[in-house]
Amino acid sequence: MQIENLKEELAYLKKNHEEEMNALRGQVGGEISVEMDAAPGIDLTKILAEMREQYESLADKNRRDAEQWFFSKTEELNREVAINTEQLQSGKTEITELRRTIQSLEIDLQSQLSTKAALEGTLADTEARYGTQLAQLQGLITSVEEQLAELRCDMERQNHEYRVLLDVKCRLEQEIATYRRLLEGEDAQYVVGLRLGGHSGKRCAIES
Repeated sequence: MQIENLKEELAYLKKNHEEEMNALRGQVGGEISVEMDAAPGIDLTKILAEMREQYESLADKNRRDAEQWFFSKTEELNREVAINTEQLQSGKTEITELRRTIQSLEIDLQSQLSTKAALEGTLADTEARYGTQLAQLQGLITSVEEQLAELRCDMERQNHEYRVLLDVKCRLEQEIATYRRLLEGEDAQYVVGLRLGGHSGKRCAIES
């Protein structure tokens, strides 16, 4: 865009230069005509040479000024282009680094998401497995509690039966002891009776 502006300014300067030269030519031509009409004895060759020299000097000055201006603008533009190019290259480098950083972050994000999904799957499997084990343990606990309740009932029943049997045993032992005492008492009476009966027989035999 700036180069186009420089070209337009240079064309404008050239156009002004040409217009000035045309005006100068017209002025010189008018002066020559006037001088020829007014003073035919003047050295026109010398005048034309001086005018040509002035024209060429002015044209050369205008050309040098235009070239100097153009070169100055071109150099300034080149400096701006170099600065802009450096800034552009720096921006490109920064963009490249940012893209690499973004790509690295995206890869890291995908890795984290994969890890998260794997952990969630593992957690679900673990919860399901421990849920099943917990249900099994709960069933086992319930079964053991039922067995303990049955054992308590059996023990209470056996204790009751034991107490009943023990009571029966005690009564039987008491009855046996009573019968033994009774038997022992009857045996003693029987023995006494036998003894008494023997003495009577002897007495009877002697008397006979």
